Amino acid sequence: MTPAERPSTDTVERGGATIARIAELAGVSTATVSKVVNGRAEVAAETRAMVEGVIREHGYRRQKKPNRATLVELVLHELEGAYAMEVIKGVERVAGEHELAVVLTELRGKHTPGRTWIEGVLTRKPAGVITVFSGPTPAQQEQLASRGIPFVLVDPTSVPEPDFPSVGTSNWSGGLSATRHLLELGHRRIAAITGPPHALSSRARLDGYRAALDAADVPVDPRLIREGDFNLVDGLAHGRDLLRLDVPPTAVFAFNDAQALGVYHAAHEAGLRIPHDLSVIGFDDLPPAQWAIPPLTTIRQPLSDMAAAATDMIVTLNQGEPFTQHRLMLATDLVVRASTAALRG
Repeated sequence: MTPAERPSTDTVERGGATIARIAELAGVSTATVSKVVNGRAEVAAETRAMVEGVIREHGYRRQKKPNRATLVELVLHELEGAYAMEVIKGVERVAGEHELAVVLTELRGKHTPGRTWIEGVLTRKPAGVITVFSGPTPAQQEQLASRGIPFVLVDPTSVPEPDFPSVGTSNWSGGLSATRHLLELGHRRIAAITGPPHALSSRARLDGYRAALDAADVPVDPRLIREGDFNLVDGLAHGRDLLRLDVPPTAVFAFNDAQALGVYHAAHEAGLRIPHDLSVIGFDDLPPAQWAIPPLTTIRQPLSDMAAAATDMIVTLNQGEPFTQHRLMLATDLVVRASTAALRG
């Protein structure tokens, strides 16, 4: 057995079992348990599952030692576009202050990491994991927790468990503000191009849209609500369909800036001018919004600040400091530019 393979016999904090005790309970060698704990791949799936079950039941925590973590893991559902760049900038800003390198994982549009990801994380032993518009599976959460690796959710796709730290934004207020802005300009036929229904942010923005219409005594017209997937192609396709209605909308609230730019293309194809013939408002306020023609009115979501706050949380948790707020919500702001105007008589 080489020194690298020799299992640790560290004692553990109260409430957790030693490697030797876990091996005894699972009926395997301490070397096997050590490999599972450290994310090594050369363990049969059935044996790994059995050891993981014992760890979940009895816990495993090394004695607290000086923190030598040098990495923070950042998991994004996709790396393309300004959304990802804003998140990366926020994480890098705080990670650099604490001399932490950033490891990036792209899920290629998925919202949960795969098995090879968790094995890599357990091997790297980072200061913590930040997942954006995605999240680890329950089993992966247990694996991270049993190894003392904290994780923080940014823009979570569903309501986080109370004990899971998360950073979000006031999506409901943003949806309300966007729709209220259009109503104040005299619009009543206001279409909404949403995000996917599984996304918490999309549902909250839709609720805000409906609340604004209800407060103004404007009936919600189901024909004006279209389900998208937060990309430009959806904005273009749904924009075309909406503008072909017998009574088309005079304004469109797209639930992100990319979909709003898709509506721009649909309006151009239909020979309509923005905002003279159609008002358009987006959500995010990513850098391309101000360079659109005309510049896009949108709801600013502070993505870079959200990512920075999540990284601060990781540093705090990794240092074992007390945590005052598990769920942080940052405010959104209405940014009025030239893509919205008063309804023409």
